[in-house]
Amino acid sequence: MATNSFLTREGYQKLQEELEHLRTTKREEIAARLREAADGEDLIENAEYEAAKNEQAFVEGRIKDLELLLATAKIIEEPKASESVQVGSKVTIQEVGSKTKDVYEIVGAAEANPMEGHISNESPLGKALLGHKAGEMVTVEAPDDNKYQVKIVEVA
Repeated sequence: MATNSFLTREGYQKLQEELEHLRTTKREEIAARLREAADGEDLIENAEYEAAKNEQAFVEGRIKDLELLLATAKIIEEPKASESVQVGSKVTIQEVGSKTKDVYEIVGAAEANPMEGHISNESPLGKALLGHKAGEMVTVEAPDDNKYQVKIVEVA
């Protein structure tokens, strides 16, 4: 049984566009490569044909993954005015001992990209922040059994 994935409207749209690109353009490109590689060659020793078959398998797997993800997605609405952190919230945090403040948006795992400021609600930091309010100190349990504390500066 599939579980729901959280996606922003923007993330849902991006994944739909990726799915459409894979179903149309990418499938056609791979089919053309397969036809070209198969022409007049011994398929057993044809590296280009083998590479195209591998890419085809990857693309078909990604299509299935995206179809399932989009079919079970729960769109994150703009969070209602809430003092506590929830999926869809933008949170400003400051690690204890640091002067730097970081801003993250809490999103579903499929959309997580920490380099762009999107952290998963399933990540150690995301889990730790959920349900807490501005001004609170939160302990984050990192995967390597290390713990650190962050202060929630602002929730938007």
